[in-house]
Formats: sequence, C-alpha cells, structure tokens
Amino acid sequence: MNRLSHEKSPYLRHAAKQKIDWYPWSDEAFDRARQEDKPVFLSSGAVWCHWCHVMAQESFEDPEIADLLNKQYICIKIDRDERPDIDRRYQQAVAVMGHGGGWPLSVFLSPDRMPFFGGTYFPPADMQGRPGFKKVLEKAASYYSTNRTEVLTYSQKLLDLLKPQYPGGGEINRLLTSESVRGILSAFDTRNGGFGHSPKFPMPGALTLLINRFFLAKRESEGNAVKKTLEAMADGGIHDQIGGGFHRYSVDEAWIIPHFEKMADDNAWHLRNYTDAYAVFGNEYFRDVAEGIIKFLRDVLSDPEGGFYASQDADVGPEDEGGYFTWTEEDFRRMFSDDEYEILSLHLLDERGAMHQDQSRKVLFVSTALQEIIQRTGKDIQTIQSVIRSGKEKLLAARKKRTTPFVDRTFYTSLNGMLVTSCLKASRILGDADIRGFALKSLNRILQMHSAGGELFHTEGVKAVLDDYIYLTEALIAAYEVSGDHSYLHRAVECMDACIGKFWDEEEGGFFDTETEVIGLRLKSIEDIPHPSANAVGILLLLQLYSMTGKVQYRVHAETAFKVFSSTAKDSPLHAAYYFCALEAFSMMMKLTIQAKPDSQLANTALASFIPYLSVVYEDDKGFVVPCIDTVCYEPIRDPEELKKFLREVYSGRDS
Repeated sequence: MNRLSHEKSPYLRHAAKQKIDWYPWSDEAFDRARQEDKPVFLSSGAVWCHWCHVMAQESFEDPEIADLLNKQYICIKIDRDERPDIDRRYQQAVAVMGHGGGWPLSVFLSPDRMPFFGGTYFPPADMQGRPGFKKVLEKAASYYSTNRTEVLTYSQKLLDLLKPQYPGGGEINRLLTSESVRGILSAFDTRNGGFGHSPKFPMPGALTLLINRFFLAKRESEGNAVKKTLEAMADGGIHDQIGGGFHRYSVDEAWIIPHFEKMADDNAWHLRNYTDAYAVFGNEYFRDVAEGIIKFLRDVLSDPEGGFYASQDADVGPEDEGGYFTWTEEDFRRMFSDDEYEILSLHLLDERGAMHQDQSRKVLFVSTALQEIIQRTGKDIQTIQSVIRSGKEKLLAARKKRTTPFVDRTFYTSLNGMLVTSCLKASRILGDADIRGFALKSLNRILQMHSAGGELFHTEGVKAVLDDYIYLTEALIAAYEVSGDHSYLHRAVECMDACIGKFWDEEEGGFFDTETEVIGLRLKSIEDIPHPSANAVGILLLLQLYSMTGKVQYRVHAETAFKVFSSTAKDSPLHAAYYFCALEAFSMMMKLTIQAKPDSQLANTALASFIPYLSVVYEDDKGFVVPCIDTVCYEPIRDPEELKKFLREVYSGRDS
C-alpha cells in the first residue's frame, strides 16, 4: 500500500499511484525496517526537479524495479522543500561519500537512520558511466545483509564527519571584509559575469556585498563586477525574457541555458540585487528587471488573498525539458511578419540557445544588442524597441496557451519571509505601493496560518527550522520600517528571542539549523547555498535589533557568532559573502530615528534612499530625522531634500 495520497506535499502526492510501498518520513517506517531487518531506501526530491520526474518515470514506475524495492527495502520519500532538515543531512552524507549532491537524492540507510551508501540520479540500467538502478538496489541490499558490522561502523564515522567543527578564537576584524572582496573578485568571470565556471549559480550574497562596498567606497572593480554580472544574467536565458523572473541556474558559463525551475528564494534575492543596483547605479534596465520579477511573482507565485507559493516546475513532463519556455524558428516565422521576424530573431533567437536534446528548440536570450540591430536592419531605435516590446507580448500570450508547468502552492514561512522582505524593500526604492500592500497582507496571512500556541511552523504540520525564524524576523522588521506599526517590531523581538532560545549554541555560539537533533545531528553553517545563510542573516538582524531596542544581549550574540564563523568565512569568501555584509554592518550600521509620521514626505525620503546597513526607529512626530552611524550622531534634519543629500553623501571619506 502506498501511503502518500493523503500527504500535504504535492511532490509526495505525485508518487501516490506508484506501485512502490512508499512511506513518508515516519517512525513507523523505521520500526518496520527494524522488525523485518531490512535496509531503508530514502528518495528525496522536489516537484520542480526535472531529474526527479525522469527517475520517477524510468525507475519508480517500472514494475520490476518497484518489485525489487518492495521486497528488499522499506521505502521512504521526502519533499526536500517540506523537510529541508532531513534532506540537508543526507545531502552532506552523500557528498562526504564522494558521490556529489543534488536531486533526486537516493540514500540507503540502516533501520537506525544511518546512511551507508547513496547517490543522486540513477538510470534504470547502466548508462554513460552511471550504474543502473537495478544493479545498485541488488548490490546495496546484498552488502547490507552480509557486511552488517562494517555498514554500522562506516555509517557512524560518516555522521561524525558531519558534526560541525568551528575552531574557536576567531576575530572581529573589518579588514577581513576587504580580504574577502579580493577573494570574490579573483573568482569573477570577466567575460561572462558571475563567479566561477559552469554550472553557474547566481551568488546573491556576493553581489550584495559588492553593491554595498561600491556605495561606500566607490571602487570601480567592485561596481564593474556587479554591473557586468547583473547585465549578463538579465540578458541571458536564465532570465525569462518574456515572463519575467529567473530560472534556478545556468548549465553554461554565459547564462544562456538554464535549469528551468523558478524558485521563490532565488527570485527573492534577485529582486533585492536588482533593486539595490538600480538605486546605486541608476540603470533603468535594472529597474525593468526588478519590476519583471515582481510581475512574475504576482502572476505566477502568489495567492490573491496573500502569500507566496514555493516554485514553478521546470517542465510539463519528464520528456519535455524546457518545452514550455523554448521556441523554434518556425514558431517565430508563424507568429511574426517579416519585419518583426528580422528584428526579434536577431534580438532573441540564436543557435547558442539550442537545447541539447532538440536543437530546433531554443532558449530566448538577448543575443544581439540594439545598436547592432540598428546597423544590420537600418531601422531606427524607436521602431526596433516597439517591435521588441509588442513581440514579447505576442510571445507571452502564445505561451500562456501552452500547458503550464505545475506550481507548488505550498506556503513556507521561510520563503514567504524572504519574499515579503524583498518586496517591501523594492516598494521603497521603486515607489510601488501595490507590492507594498500585498507584501504586508502576505506577512499577516503567514503569521495567522503558521503561528499558533507559541509555536512557529515551517508549513502546516511541520515545525519551523532556523530559516523560518530568521526570515520571518527579517520580514517583521521590514514591515515595521515601511509602516511604523510598533506591533511588527514587537513581533520581531519575540521571534528573535524565541530563535535564540531554540537554536542558539550555548557552548560555542551561532545558530543550529534545528531545535533538536535530527539523525543525531544539529548542523551550524555560515555558507551561502547559494542564497545567504540563515546564520549570516541572523547576525545582521541581531545588530539591527540591538540598534533598534538597545538590548545588549543581541550585540553580544552577534559578536560571539562573528568569532565562531570567522575562520570558515575567511577561507571561503565567495560562499560566505553575506557574513562579511554582517561584519561590515558591525561598524557601518546607520540608525535613523524618524520623529515624523510614517507616511510623511520626510519618512518616505528616508526609506526610498539606498543605505547598505540600516536600522529604523519611529518616535513622536516632531518633524525631523536624526541619523547616527556607529557611535556618531548628526544634527536633526527637517527638510526632505536636505535628508536625501545627506544620505547620499554621508559615507564619503569614511574608511570602508
């Protein structure tokens, strides 16, 4: 009997008709494994994951493989979005085994939940150097039954290696930020933008740090890296050129061919980066991209009653990789006049966008700049821009007639916190009152749905993890900043205090990812994966709340966490970049005491200005704002234009 039909996760329900005796993660499954003396096969994946669907079709729906699994294993399936705590541990275990990581994750466990073998996608039979799943199942079961002692010894050693090790005695040294920036820039791809090689992930923590550093110090190397990366991503196929929003990552170095799933967390951080870059550089293209992300979020990833969904699937089916998002030359010729085709095919349709499994289908990306199109067609820029604009509208209308990839409408507290914060920040810079109102409505709905009896939930029926507390706290602070409603600040303090009580490492410092041990482990990380780590965001929030409330406990915890993670962050600057944002905020935080009404011109001017590290406090309406940086306060400012000028110039000459 398959037990997944009543699960809340759409990913688990998708497997409910398979002939495999699946359990959700439960004591019942492991008790049965113990009683029958069988190993456990754990499959972790997500509804947006292309290769999860491929493995399901090839293997989990194959009668022979289903029979093997049912006879030799107790089978468990989890949704990595619903249970990130479980997935994270087994991902790390498989990585330590030397088999990489990713989804689908396939792990073999003892009845005591100890991993002894694993991998990711297995084809049903041997293929291109990958062992076939049938062979893997038979060999893993045989090895478990004949080498029990070795299995248990190996598993214990494996889990011991996963326990977090952070050398003590770190330092709080702002010079480390400059060193980290040099490390990040050393990985910068000067040709294509971004960092490192393929597959290429956006690194929003690194981009945030570079944007902030450019604003503070105006170093061209930092500004150029940001602009090159954001322009290249916006021009690339990783950016949905007609529907807005971004796909998850690029399989090539030039951002052309993406993995097509669209994730809430990725788009939350893209929105922050493009909004901030628009504020700092004044590039209207960045504003357009940010507004396109908001449009995608409202059209696809949000509930009209408030709240943001988790993801949009990569495909309509396993055999249809990217089909919804790709186009053929015949599509273009059929849809457009000769003049339109000439311009739009030059601009968006290029052989470099060809899909490997079907070369006729292409990912749209900006392959030819406007000036070159002018030279090659002889048409003026107004005509070309008009054709591109109307052509994209036609393409989007045609695409909406296709079968749409599945949208996971699950509400996760952490993802909603990220998006609420990003939308509220964008509303301030872009002057978008609609997204401000929707973000506040979404925050209030998540608080109502996922907070009860003094407990916070990750999603219905699943207790919250660190990310939920951290990103909800951040959203509550952002809501207080735009509204002046002190109840949001009160809830933020409550949420952070609960977070410290549940997750803080009392022995060494820093936040654990879970309240209690999961498979014998509480993990603690500072790495951006690729969005900023909850610990790094948490440190910055502690500094904000200290500035806003004066509670010394928050600053003490921040200082402790800085020291705990110092060595690890120093050794991996690109993947711990947001830690260095928090480190810079330690001495560069600006506090604005707004003694004016939240909807006043003075308050709006303060909030619409880009300030890298900011805390806001509202007090009685006396018609002025008092700015302070670290321990230095400035004269009260009453005039909005004077305030705008001050905020633009105050960091000039300060050592950053």
